Amino acid sequence: MQYIQSTPEQRLSPDAITIWRISAIISNGIGLIVLAALLILDSVFGWRAWIGWLLWGVTAISVLYAVWEVFIRPSLFYKHWYYDANEEFMQLKHGALKKVHQIIPMAKVQSVTTNQGPLLRKYGLYSVSVGTMGSSHTIPALPEEVALELRNQIAAYARINEVDE
Repeated sequence: MQYIQSTPEQRLSPDAITIWRISAIISNGIGLIVLAALLILDSVFGWRAWIGWLLWGVTAISVLYAVWEVFIRPSLFYKHWYYDANEEFMQLKHGALKKVHQIIPMAKVQSVTTNQGPLLRKYGLYSVSVGTMGSSHTIPALPEEVALELRNQIAAYARINEVDE
């Protein structure tokens, strides 16, 4: 049985920050466009005064949230994301405000997949998802070679543990 390291050491790709920022810009941009349309409709149709104040309040909160999502969160998320895998366990550690340290026994791993959406494809990155009986765990934004090697390594470790049982 292997010793569990106190902290995993593997890092995500630095391009993860850019991908998370682009994703946040797209999602927050759509929300702000909808709010802008509602504000325009409010001024055109002269809705009740409290609706205008409510829309401006939601817009102000949305702008602050967009600043958090685009400029602050991606850097914090990257800085605190670590993973590691060995013959016995897979470890995931992430979170700046809410710290999460997961240890997944390889004997419980049922599936492992790599995923690549349009943004990840543009930067040559993959995310690796590991499925267990009760949940799924994802390691986001790994370089292609690292992701494919990790996927194959986890699959081999899980298969070895399955044969041993």
